[in-house]
Amino acid sequence: MRLARVFGLAGAAAAAATAVALAQTTVTPLPEQPPVQAAPLVEAKATWGDAKAGATKAGACAACHGVDGNPTDPQYPRLAGQSERYIASQLAAFKSGERNTGMAAVMKPFADMLSAQDMRDIGAYYATQKPGAGVADDTVVADGPYKGMKFYEIGQQLYRRGDASRGVPACMACHGPAGAGNPGPAYPALAGQQAAYVERRLQEYRAGTTSLGDRRLFDIMAQVAKPLTDQEIAALASYVQGLHRRPAADVAAR
Repeated sequence: MRLARVFGLAGAAAAAATAVALAQTTVTPLPEQPPVQAAPLVEAKATWGDAKAGATKAGACAACHGVDGNPTDPQYPRLAGQSERYIASQLAAFKSGERNTGMAAVMKPFADMLSAQDMRDIGAYYATQKPGAGVADDTVVADGPYKGMKFYEIGQQLYRRGDASRGVPACMACHGPAGAGNPGPAYPALAGQQAAYVERRLQEYRAGTTSLGDRRLFDIMAQVAKPLTDQEIAALASYVQGLHRRPAADVAAR
């Protein structure tokens, strides 16, 4: 009986020693590592543009649009004085391919190189530049419904009063009396804009066809332009080209 007890105690001691040895040799797992975060697929949201940075980034634009955004070639639009948001939105449309008419084939390679922040910076730069202006056509209309009026006066009448009988609102309701635009909803500034450019864009609006994904602003203009005749579109473009703020000295002299 005493011998069995000794063997029992020895067995228990051996089992305990084995357990301790196993505990000492068990590998402790490393703490779980956080999963690797994949790079974001969507570009970070742009902030307000930096005009100083934009001045450098806009260097490539100067060949067509002029150093200060006032081009000499009538086929290129005037960018000086345009709102930051409008320029950024149009550059994005060129980059995505949604805007593909006119000189889009020329614009797209340049837009493709720009980030969203680059677009805002370039827009901020041009927003600080002073827009120039061209000359409106004052030739007297010889016949038709506007006989006797100066050509630009047809455009002036539509710009300032619209035509309620055809549901055409005054252009200045959105673009401002002086053509300064509205940066909130990104309605562009029109003062001094090249007549050839304005005429082509109005014809595109009148046609009502666009590749833009967001048609809201396009459809507003399409509805406005739809009733306009070729003569009215050309006259509006001429009036806008000559539209500019009166110099302060000239105002004080009156």
